[in-house]
Amino acid sequence: MRQINLFAAPSAMQLDTELALDKEALQAWRKRVLAHQQPLHQCQSQPFTHQGSLFTSETSESCLPPDPLTLPSQHLQFWRWPASRNQGAALYYVLDHGLGDSKELLLYLGETCQADRRWKGDHDCKDYLSAYGECLVRCGLSPRFSIRFWCDAPIETHARRRLEQQQIRYWLPPFNKECRQRWQTPFHNQPR
Repeated sequence: MRQINLFAAPSAMQLDTELALDKEALQAWRKRVLAHQQPLHQCQSQPFTHQGSLFTSETSESCLPPDPLTLPSQHLQFWRWPASRNQGAALYYVLDHGLGDSKELLLYLGETCQADRRWKGDHDCKDYLSAYGECLVRCGLSPRFSIRFWCDAPIETHARRRLEQQQIRYWLPPFNKECRQRWQTPFHNQPR
């Protein structure tokens, strides 16, 4: 329990006060992320080194995902549609299109064995997106998000997770837990 200062201004008595970002700080944060990711789209033909295995038939070229911007864009509520366009194992990418064409931010990257169901339930990224979207609106900006699936991901869980980690290290999406410290992500998800 936090002790409240009885002599402070009334706004300081709120227990859940949040440091609000102004529009300039938010845009500066977005541009920092963009400065890292945008050149990666241009050199996606060789995104990262992938060491093949001598003991499997897997080839490094066959398991590299394409640039996420080349994948079909879907609304975040895709799972409510009567029929899913995505099935089975996949890597998925959540993007912010608010900076304009050719300036998309990859906010989150994940893996799943059930592309048609992964986004349906609770997900930390949904909470992060909600907080981020609220911040955009408070700053007078419109949230424009999409999700994209690469359904040629390895079916085997360990291989798919290795590929996900390689992609996270390459793109450094700010909402992935591995990258939050790097970007000093100012958005948080509320504990349930």
